[in-house]
Amino acid sequence: MGIVNVTPDSFSDGGRHMAVRAALEHAERLVREGATLLDVGGESTRPGALPVSADDELERVIPVVEALAAAGLPVALSVDTRKAVVAKAALAIGAHIVNDVSALEDAEMAETIAAHDAAVILMHKRGDPRTMQQGELRYDDITATVVTELERACAKARTAGIGRILVDPGIGFGKTAEHNLVLTKTLRALTRLGPVVYGASRKRFLGELTGRDVDDRERATAAINALAIMNGASILRVHDVAACLDAVKVASAVRDAKSS
Repeated sequence: MGIVNVTPDSFSDGGRHMAVRAALEHAERLVREGATLLDVGGESTRPGALPVSADDELERVIPVVEALAAAGLPVALSVDTRKAVVAKAALAIGAHIVNDVSALEDAEMAETIAAHDAAVILMHKRGDPRTMQQGELRYDDITATVVTELERACAKARTAGIGRILVDPGIGFGKTAEHNLVLTKTLRALTRLGPVVYGASRKRFLGELTGRDVDDRERATAAINALAIMNGASILRVHDVAACLDAVKVASAVRDAKSS
């Protein structure tokens, strides 16, 4: 899943793809590199980010989704939003998936997704982007907590009539570096809920592990994604598809190898 951020303040590529033409060119490059899904987002959810109004998010996202749908790229389109009004508008013009980092906190989100027969990605988080990395981040058992809380969100989605549900452990969303590592190691526990989406691309904990700045974390991103595939992830959400693809191919081959 290639990331198409149309935000001025995303932690890695904020401001680079705000114009429709720039976003389309970026998306086309991601597809050439091997992306089979594209995730378009108009609100940064990095730690400390301020919320964006629905009008601003619509203004950023809808022209890009429309352009991508019209381009006929051989990919599924996902809209990364917490707002039902944005999801509804994007689904009406060609999006297929709603990537909801709030796991259906908007009271109208589940009904909106079900009405369009779309898929949903439900992500685990604590707090909101402004506060999620503040204070002491404690869990008695991080994996068990994430599974339990995502299970509730999945039940809500099914009750609303959503038939295709994916789950995301929410790497970096109200979690320490150690929490992120444990979740990566135990991803298979989430697979009973649905296909697992894993998003660690260029994130802060990789910088903590390697000492690398955000623009120099592709090797670490490739390594953590290879481990995620080995441990049960089905979809990898990344900024740079080419940098991860070889690592993922090798990891997938090892995962699927059978002794004679």
